[in-house]
Amino acid sequence: MDAVKVPLTHETSPIARVFNRSWLGLVAGAHVLLGRLHAAIVAYRRLLALAPTDERALVALGNLLAQTDDVDAAVAAFRRLLEHHPDNAEASFNLGYLLEKLGELAEAEACFRKAVAIQPALDRAWYGLGLVLIQQGRLEDAAAALAKNTQLQPFNPYGWYQLGMTQHHLGRSAEAYEVYETLRRFEPRYAATLRRDLQTTQRRANARGAEEKPCN
Repeated sequence: MDAVKVPLTHETSPIARVFNRSWLGLVAGAHVLLGRLHAAIVAYRRLLALAPTDERALVALGNLLAQTDDVDAAVAAFRRLLEHHPDNAEASFNLGYLLEKLGELAEAEACFRKAVAIQPALDRAWYGLGLVLIQQGRLEDAAAALAKNTQLQPFNPYGWYQLGMTQHHLGRSAEAYEVYETLRRFEPRYAATLRRDLQTTQRRANARGAEEKPCN
């Protein structure tokens, strides 16, 4: 660490340990501000060696590992965080997001459900839940989760888009069109994308139906 020297003391007294933890927290924060993410990770790991259950340090470590694309290590950090702080809704969301990236859909779903159980207004957890349910082919449940997301975050075009497509795949053309009209009022470009994709999937469905229709 060229810019920041760490005057840690080797004393084991409670005061010395508090000093070391505080200093390492400052050092880690400085590295983050300077864009030295790997150095910050080292500092947080040293801090956690002194205080293994420090919630703020575990949150920061998990986020930094995710930012540096060390997904497996980030998952381990968030698991450790939730082991000691099970009511941290953000950690449950972050773990669910990472598990979805790894294709662990059932466990990701459980994490998102835990996040919204702890913090029902956590809109992005409802969105994540909707996405993993879509991937599992559970469209009815996905539509309910996405409707909750758009209720909590009415200006999130991603949530409205996914809700519109889900309603369409459920065969609810009127509901899908209502979603399009809502989206068009505040995000016309995204609405145009939704309309195009709705029309494209409908044409493909019609073509498949024509191919499967028996000849007389």
